[in-house]
Amino acid sequence: MALSRQPLSTKTSNLLSYGSDFLHGEANFHKFPSFQCKTDRSLKSTFLVDQKNHQFRSVITMAKNKTFKKMIGNVSDELNEIASENLDSAPARRRVRSAFTEVQQQLDHILFKDSPAGIRTEEWFERNSKGLQIFCKSWLPKSDYQMKGIVYFCHGYGDTCTFFFEGIARAIAGSGYGVYAVDHPGFGLSEGLHGYISSFDDLVDNVIESERGVSVDCFMICLATERPEAKGLPRFLLGQSMGGAVAIKAHLKQPTAWDGVVLVAPMCKIKDDMKPSPACATVLTLLSNVLPKAKLVPEKDLAESMFRDPIKKKMAVYNVISYSGRMRLKTAVELLNATQVIESQVDKVSSPLLVLHGAEDKVTDPLISKFLYEKASCKDKTLKLYPEGYHCILEGEPDERILTVLKDIVSWLDSHSPLVK
Repeated sequence: MALSRQPLSTKTSNLLSYGSDFLHGEANFHKFPSFQCKTDRSLKSTFLVDQKNHQFRSVITMAKNKTFKKMIGNVSDELNEIASENLDSAPARRRVRSAFTEVQQQLDHILFKDSPAGIRTEEWFERNSKGLQIFCKSWLPKSDYQMKGIVYFCHGYGDTCTFFFEGIARAIAGSGYGVYAVDHPGFGLSEGLHGYISSFDDLVDNVIESERGVSVDCFMICLATERPEAKGLPRFLLGQSMGGAVAIKAHLKQPTAWDGVVLVAPMCKIKDDMKPSPACATVLTLLSNVLPKAKLVPEKDLAESMFRDPIKKKMAVYNVISYSGRMRLKTAVELLNATQVIESQVDKVSSPLLVLHGAEDKVTDPLISKFLYEKASCKDKTLKLYPEGYHCILEGEPDERILTVLKDIVSWLDSHSPLVK
């Protein structure tokens, strides 16, 4: 299989080369006017071969049965062995999650320590139109409590709705709202190759339904029509990071389906100085067509940028089914394309809107949230920036800040629910 392309500029691609396995971090694509993909099964590696000079460099080492992860403190060797499993498949992720559930619930984190009593939870699987089993979970207030509305949660890249969000959902449910969430295909407990997004619209289609009734891919609105406890209640979208982009696209596809949208550190635009050059984007797209599932896109270690509280930062390792490997090529292209589409349509955001962002977030730029706030066509919109806050303002901040953000969300929901007297 060959890729033919014209020489590019001499500028090195920082998306594909810096700190990457791709050509050992020294990729200057202008040096490779033509290259092809070959696989050496004996070495279990894939190579890009420069046909002119008959040279090759190793690009991918195929996944082994075990993945190399940091040792998790305060757990047994047996649990560390379980956590080191290859998590590409959903059954493996489900085994690991099951083994760590009790450990996670005992963490000294305010989201778990201050969890309200009496919250009713349910877990189940639905099969979407692609044939994938999608993990679903609900958190409902006490049975004698009149619910104020329904909140549908969209999690971020690499994440799951079964770890930190467990505490967030319980806090919101304890305030009188039913909370529903799914793990996106390829993430958490849902089926699909771990960390692989073949189509960003497929993620969105797990949040909205087909109005034509031909194919209902979506669990969120379906829950509001099929589950008795959700019927007739106000419906709100809550999206975090990449889930913010999912929530925005879900709203854009069905603008009248929601009574409000809450976005936490949303991924809705890439800063101009961070966008790949057109040449780099072209190479990325070409490679994604040849090796869509390959883990070639380098990423900085974002742990330092996500959690401000150093103690909570150490707890992130207990999110054992999160995807923390290099981003897959097709995933990178889909995320890039999704942000471009959202940027071009942000003026069509018409739902009541609450945007929350840490002022010192280095993962998603708070200026982009300001851009969204200013461009959205809705009149009912609020932007809250939290001084010194990092990316994970609901999980990684000091306790007082986490409680403040949760209170801000619930207060906004209350002000937009007609059932709150």
